[in-house]
Amino acid sequence: MAPIPGSGLAKGLAVTLRTMTKKSVTAQYPDAQPDLPPRTRGVIGLFEENCTVCMLCARECPDWCIYIDSHKETVPPAAPGGRERSRNVLDRFAIDFSLCMYCGICIEVCPFDALFWSPEFEYAETDIRDLTHERDKLREWMWTVPAPPALDPGAEEPKEVAAARKAAEKLAAQQTPPPTEPHADEQARAAERPTRPHGDSKQQTDQPKPDQPKPDGAAPDQPKPDRPAPGQEGQE
Repeated sequence: MAPIPGSGLAKGLAVTLRTMTKKSVTAQYPDAQPDLPPRTRGVIGLFEENCTVCMLCARECPDWCIYIDSHKETVPPAAPGGRERSRNVLDRFAIDFSLCMYCGICIEVCPFDALFWSPEFEYAETDIRDLTHERDKLREWMWTVPAPPALDPGAEEPKEVAAARKAAEKLAAQQTPPPTEPHADEQARAAERPTRPHGDSKQQTDQPKPDQPKPDGAAPDQPKPDRPAPGQEGQE
């Protein structure tokens, strides 16, 4: 069946009529900043205190857009009699963003967490040679890096946190005074009890003394029968 002439125009006008009464959703940049995802790959921030000049990021970069310069310094011994040590000191850390393809390999291979993704994206320049940013600019972008997302409540505790918690619990257990032993408490209570005279048993102390009057209603003492002397038994 052949299409009706003008049906396509009618459909287009229908779409126009439906949308012309709706409010526009165009964001007026730069007056209105875009709402970016929290882990947007904008630029790379540098936390130079963590950088040990291991050169892993520069060697693994597929575009060779990272430039690092450093020198060695001698560190005096920490204790008398120790030996001196040498360490690398960072002189230059620059990234040429005209060559960077934002693959993130440099951030992944950094063993000391010195590089981070920043959502900052407003770094356009009129000259391509100005897109090579030095470590001062990279450090400014470091403060725009968002905090990492919260861990899953059911996730396993990080090994570093678990080790620190166990060390704190062990230290607290060592500082807590040990509980008193049970036999020591019993000895202390026994020392506070009144002691009886030596040679008197409980049965003797419970019996009335001869010179003490007997209570009313008590039966008089019965005379004990005389016991025959030895050798006289059976002569009666």
